[in-house]
Amino acid sequence: MAGGAREVLTLQLGHFAGFVGAHWWNQQDAALGRTTEGEESPGELCPDVLYRTGRTLNGQETYTPRLILMDLKGSLNTLKEEGSLYRDRQLEAEVAWQGKLTTHREEAHQKNPNLQDLLSAEGVLGSDSAWRAKLIQNGKENSIKVWSDFLRVHLHPRSICVIQKYNHDGETGRLEAFGQGESVLKEPRYLEELEDRLHFYVEECDYLQGFQILCDLHDGFSGVGAKTAELLQDEYSGRGVLTWGLLPGPYSLGEPQRNVYRLLNTAFGLVHLTGYSSFVCPLSLGGNLGLRPKPPVNFPYLHYDATLPFHCSAILATALDTVTVPYRLRSSTVTMAHLADVLSVSGKKVVTAEAIIPFPLVPGQSLPDTLMQLGEAPPWTSLSACGDSAGRRCFAQSVVLRGIDRASHTSKLSPGTPLPSALHACVSGEEVLAQYLQQQHPRVLSSSHLLLTPCKVAPPYPHFFSSFSQKGLAMDSTPKGAAVQSIPVFGALRSTSSLHRTLRDLAEELSRLELRRWASFMDAGVEQDDMEELLQELHSLAQCYQDGDSLSN
Repeated sequence: MAGGAREVLTLQLGHFAGFVGAHWWNQQDAALGRTTEGEESPGELCPDVLYRTGRTLNGQETYTPRLILMDLKGSLNTLKEEGSLYRDRQLEAEVAWQGKLTTHREEAHQKNPNLQDLLSAEGVLGSDSAWRAKLIQNGKENSIKVWSDFLRVHLHPRSICVIQKYNHDGETGRLEAFGQGESVLKEPRYLEELEDRLHFYVEECDYLQGFQILCDLHDGFSGVGAKTAELLQDEYSGRGVLTWGLLPGPYSLGEPQRNVYRLLNTAFGLVHLTGYSSFVCPLSLGGNLGLRPKPPVNFPYLHYDATLPFHCSAILATALDTVTVPYRLRSSTVTMAHLADVLSVSGKKVVTAEAIIPFPLVPGQSLPDTLMQLGEAPPWTSLSACGDSAGRRCFAQSVVLRGIDRASHTSKLSPGTPLPSALHACVSGEEVLAQYLQQQHPRVLSSSHLLLTPCKVAPPYPHFFSSFSQKGLAMDSTPKGAAVQSIPVFGALRSTSSLHRTLRDLAEELSRLELRRWASFMDAGVEQDDMEELLQELHSLAQCYQDGDSLSN
């Protein structure tokens, strides 16, 4: 472990969390790789925050994510639970036990026929010096059913924990309700397994700053996440616990039970996770958290299919890779706990994520030019299903702009040229960004970071981009087949008054439910008293954000 690393342990809980996590780790892995010719890595991010060093039984050095991942039976497809870096478990058993062995095997999952094409889509440099990559066809993206189909990173044998009592596929044996998820970690088998893995990773850390939880909110994993966060608070008090509550894309009105369960799981998950986390940030490309579906959010410079988890999770992972920058920097003194303190003042422990993906810097333009063209309205696209933040009060924010080369940080106007804005008078990129945020939200506590390091989007990241260069700069046209390798991203975590309406509406929808119609959810371990307490907690949370919400009445 490199000296000075402030380690973070990541927990991924649920199948959509696995999708987001697979893209996240692929992006981290791409950032570790060699840069293109003539390009030097700025070295601003410390990979040891997320990764651990190790050694196989054969003496091979390894560098694997510091990760605990929980999913259901049948979710791994061809990926082995123990990974492929270390000796097979059966071989270990044969060494330790000289007696007769009886082996029981389940039928192996068939390999995804498109997986090899997906993982080999590295691309080549053509004779015209343009990057050419084998584009992943829509049909092949549709065939990606599990996150292991596109995970490129080797995992440690202690990373994957499969909950065998529930099935990933099929109509029965599903982990559908919050109470079911809570009960999983009340069983000694799973609780002890989680505790054992936590101790393994934590005890080798020199300075553990905290935990980041990627947790599905829409199904029973919201209950698993709540019990996990409670365990972390009990055993590792004082460490940061940042929870990212994940919701997949649009859903159909034709599935009333699934939609009501989604609403209930989301509400119970938000409230319980808030109680045990430093903050909770919902992440979704849907329009809202309630029962009335709204169109998925729109990105001006992306063309994605909101029905594909492979697409939605890539966008959320890209945003997550940006907004978590403050506690992954080599030089920053910002820890997870400090970031949470900035954003969660006065009980505001739910925050929103917003982003511009990619940031549309045109070749020849400067950062002040681009920011001025974005206009006075908040430029970000909401990623928390909380609606547009325009006209809402911002209480605190943490902003990251990454992937802008130093030459573009300040104005390129010739001396003596009239300045179009105050931003053009700034002498550094950091001053430009701080001035811009001050103009957007005067007298608001803003933390900002400006990085040279872009966000890596190498294959198998989806090909969303139609008008961006290989380095993600906006351009009029892109050569056919060109694959964008990295992009600039503008991301923010914000505490805003928009959460007042979001949380209040969630409570009102719950209060109108006829719980007798959904007895199966209650039978899974939720009492009527729990429901009444949930509504009170939601109203209390909403009240924290009421001040300044001019549009909430």
